[in-house]
Amino acid sequence: MTRIDNLIANTIREDVRAGHHYVVPDSSGYIKLDAMENPYQLPDALRAELAQRLADAVLNRYPVPSYAGIKERIRAKLGVPAGFDVILGNGSDEIISILCTACARQSPNDKGGRAVVLAPTPAFVMFQRSAQFAGMDFVGVPLKADFSLDRAAMLAAIAKHKPALVFLAYPNNPTGNLYDEADMVAIIEALGEHGIAVVDEAYQPFARTSFMDKLPQYPNLVVMRTLSKLGLAGIRLGYLAAAPVLLEQFDKVRPPYNVNVLTQVAAEFALDHVDVLDEQAARLNEAREILAAAMAALPGVTVFPSSANFITLRVPDAEKTCAKLFAERVLIKNLSRMHELLANCIRVTVSTPEENSVFLNALKASLQA
Repeated sequence: MTRIDNLIANTIREDVRAGHHYVVPDSSGYIKLDAMENPYQLPDALRAELAQRLADAVLNRYPVPSYAGIKERIRAKLGVPAGFDVILGNGSDEIISILCTACARQSPNDKGGRAVVLAPTPAFVMFQRSAQFAGMDFVGVPLKADFSLDRAAMLAAIAKHKPALVFLAYPNNPTGNLYDEADMVAIIEALGEHGIAVVDEAYQPFARTSFMDKLPQYPNLVVMRTLSKLGLAGIRLGYLAAAPVLLEQFDKVRPPYNVNVLTQVAAEFALDHVDVLDEQAARLNEAREILAAAMAALPGVTVFPSSANFITLRVPDAEKTCAKLFAERVLIKNLSRMHELLANCIRVTVSTPEENSVFLNALKASLQA
């Protein structure tokens, strides 16, 4: 071993050394349908106005640490109940990390051993990764074959593991479906005062349903969202809504100045024109239904219901299909290796009519080859 190898072995955690980094493929020259992005930009007139606001941003000073302007707009325009507040993060990823950091038990004075994060699986990979990096144990409870929640198994896991955090994505990524509301309420109630239920509503602009209005009913409920899927993936802004007394605890582990000035200006501007983004989401919902119906008509293809801006489908041979699509310069997500329930499943982002047509033609060709 070299000196640098010895250094790494002596300093870097074993589980980190054994793991892999999050891979984002190069999309240059491809139709990018693998990351659930909104394909539409703001109208030209709004882009020009935004450019002026960004030019006027104060870059030689740190951001105002309270983020009062953007938080006020979020509360007013995105349905946060009266008496509740939000904290901001560098995308949902940082919000998840903040939650795990605040709830991890690592001190000798902590009782009960390592804290547990629990989630139905397959789920967003950052639930498990953030739990690991915070020093928590992760428990995954498999969904049913139709991707619905296994309520009995979830409640049994809660009783056995007593998780500090339970993540419920609504709609779920990578499956796209909305869990049954009664099942989710049963989980929230089962946690009671011993665990926090985190409802991840990253795709709420497309689902048009939410647990946000249930915050006053359940003190252990928090709702996490992002502006990425709404059409602002490039600015990386996530937020968490909860009771102020609970947010105060999470805020203690939030890095100072974690949301930069340009992100703040862009987000404030976009929320001043949220009707434009909502109209884009409505167009994508219409396109989703058209694309889903076209794929369902193909031989050997099973399309799963989606309330998000992507569709998960099962094909006869996912590896072959993805390779054919890649050769046609179309990027989609191969889910086959993610979980046994996703055998031969792929995920495609709903895009513009033109890009959807290119994808559909390439998919048809891949199935015939």
